[in-house]
Amino acid sequence: MKKSPLAPVSFPDLPEIKGLRLAALAVGVKYKGRKDVMLAELAPGSTIAGVFTKSKTCSAPVDWCKKILPKGRARAIVVNSGNANAFTGKQGERDVKTMVAAVARSLKCPQNQVYVASTGVIGERLPVERISKVAVKLSSSLKSNRWLQAASAIMTTDTYPKGASVTAEVYGQTVTIAGIAKGSGMIAPDMATMLSFVFTDATIPEDLLQKQLKKAADQTFNCITVDSDTSTSDTLLLAATGQVDHQPVKNEKELKSFQSALQTVLTDLATKVVKDGEGASKFITVDITGAASAKSARTIGMAVANSPLVKTAIAGEDANWGRVVMAVGKAGEKADRDRLSIAMGETTIVTRGKLNPNYDEAVVTKHLKGTDITIKVDVGVGKGKARVWTCDLTHDYISINADYRS
Repeated sequence: MKKSPLAPVSFPDLPEIKGLRLAALAVGVKYKGRKDVMLAELAPGSTIAGVFTKSKTCSAPVDWCKKILPKGRARAIVVNSGNANAFTGKQGERDVKTMVAAVARSLKCPQNQVYVASTGVIGERLPVERISKVAVKLSSSLKSNRWLQAASAIMTTDTYPKGASVTAEVYGQTVTIAGIAKGSGMIAPDMATMLSFVFTDATIPEDLLQKQLKKAADQTFNCITVDSDTSTSDTLLLAATGQVDHQPVKNEKELKSFQSALQTVLTDLATKVVKDGEGASKFITVDITGAASAKSARTIGMAVANSPLVKTAIAGEDANWGRVVMAVGKAGEKADRDRLSIAMGETTIVTRGKLNPNYDEAVVTKHLKGTDITIKVDVGVGKGKARVWTCDLTHDYISINADYRS
């Protein structure tokens, strides 16, 4: 597939994280001639947090991760692309255990500290033997800075690998946060979305790490959509290796800098997923204000962002603002039709329920010919606000998904 026109120029130069090593191999789970299995090894004592899909048909790897997450410790994360190991019944559970056992043996670590994620086709048995037999080879090829290889190995219909990093301070000590993500289609958050693995060298207890992750995910991965379809495999993991010597963290107030930095990394990763949306040609930011609550604003924003009519109009560079009105109305949240305001780009189209008498559609059309599109809506009932991100819907989306299994 051709690279998304919204892709960054290159993969970022991510820093090493103390206590983290990465490896990637081509084992032929589905794809030929490309890396499709990734292993991350974490220093002993590393803490971990996670958020997962709320799908009622979630994958066997998601079930496994949710089962061991309460222990709060991790030594490894193993990921494959090409096969989701979802809707595979008891066999899928056995295959997860086979992967876990092989990695645990190769790293000489407890099985309940090995996390698994899989992405790809649903309903087909995972050829786990291809993965388990290379566990030793994977562990022997671990290096401290193989971000690009790891990010590439977890891709499916992605057209480019995604990574992000930033630094923060914890008790005056500089800590690093860096991570990777995959996602292109079947993207509609209901926890986080897709697969993402983020790491820090800070020392943070698992309960606080979980709170930090949940809060940041709600403002980032839970605010993106490509096609309104929530995956069976959505997994976001955050691991802290504890390799920076700072004072023990006892409460969230001591993590303000870390929380802000984590949200920056997750926003970067989440928006890169949207910019790689299947067939996407335009990146769309939807800002909702004047809602009854932040939750209500997010719901309205997602109604706009998920609307096929809105998304296809933008793909066609058609300033059909009536479709935005429709999407706000169908959201089921409180809104005042006669106080509604809508803008695209910097142009006010509707104000307080009436068409702006100075509205010039040609200006909006010019805005829609760009690649970064903004839609602003004030629903006129309160102070709630939210920002969500999406992409347009083009003919290429149909082509990619019509041929997905072939």
